[in-house]
Amino acid sequence: MSVPVASVEPTTVRPPVSEGLGEGVSESAGEALRPHAEHAFAAELTALAAQDDRPRPARWRLSPWAVATYLLGGTLPDGTVITPKYVGPRRIVEVAVTTLATDRALLLLGVPGTAKTWVSEHLAAAVSGDSTLLVQGTAGTPEEAIRYGWNYAQLLAHGPSRDALVPSPVMRAMAEGMTARVEELTRIPADVQDTLITILSEKVLPIPELGQEVQAVRGFNVIATANDRDRGVNELSSALRRRFNTVVLPLPESADAEVDIVSRRVDQIGRSLDLPAVPEGIDEIRRVVTVFRELRDGVTADGRTKLKSPSGTLSTAEAISVVTGGLALAAHFGDGVLRASDVAAGILGAVVRDPAADRVIWQEYLEAVVRERDGWKDFYRACREVSA
Repeated sequence: MSVPVASVEPTTVRPPVSEGLGEGVSESAGEALRPHAEHAFAAELTALAAQDDRPRPARWRLSPWAVATYLLGGTLPDGTVITPKYVGPRRIVEVAVTTLATDRALLLLGVPGTAKTWVSEHLAAAVSGDSTLLVQGTAGTPEEAIRYGWNYAQLLAHGPSRDALVPSPVMRAMAEGMTARVEELTRIPADVQDTLITILSEKVLPIPELGQEVQAVRGFNVIATANDRDRGVNELSSALRRRFNTVVLPLPESADAEVDIVSRRVDQIGRSLDLPAVPEGIDEIRRVVTVFRELRDGVTADGRTKLKSPSGTLSTAEAISVVTGGLALAAHFGDGVLRASDVAAGILGAVVRDPAADRVIWQEYLEAVVRERDGWKDFYRACREVSA
């Protein structure tokens, strides 16, 4: 027996993108430290929806072309500028968006810091107008987080019933034709992961306690993310992996691309924290990115000197964190201009994860590379001071 779609009650009201989220967001959302993508970029989503005349899959707020434009950026016919949310190969985004328009789920795979969660959130915001139907994967994620749980007060008082059932984000997405997100899929225990197999293959979620089921309506899909450094933690079964189309998000190809990504994200974060403008610290951002790339790649940018790589990932996300922390230091304990002394401690913390081995690698890099580099004397002195 199939449960009617209307019988799965959503717990929140999600207004369509086209209904002016920019003006309709609550005061508390406006004060949020990190607004959801559909709120932070409501004006862009509304502009895209207004000018998007291309075919849209069932229950999509935007066409696949408009979703890709939202992520990659561009200028609309009326002059509205859509800011890039993801800097990388266009084909990767097109494949990801196209996958969501089919009956296959999407798995975003990559090393830490390759914007998997960021891309997942913006895809869900552009497709469904709601990025909050989220299951966060951990070693303790229970089966109920993917299927459904129970209100035990109702269960004890009245027994199993629809009123006692607590739908998971995935169940709600199935019933409403929305996009559900599963973060860090490979961190979820294997037996819980496999709960997704029936959902993704049969598009149905059985409720044996009630002798019922929830059938997915058109528009439903799942975006999962996984860290490829977690291989061996909880590997996906072959049956589950077949249900996903895997898209690998690479690290930025060039230093210029990575500097651009770090600058954009730090600027967005900084505006919410009232930090100084990024352009005044672009030289320090470039130096942070250069250090991270060289240690990550095991060779200097000119290819002349081989380097040992530390145990940390030194990802783009960590570079963003280092620069944001440096801007906060500059704003509150400096003159507001990002300098080498503001980022040195953050770099040390990112590089030296293993106090014994990583510290040796860092000291060798400082003396063999940074010390000899033209124009980096201030950076060398600042790093030496915090490393002492």
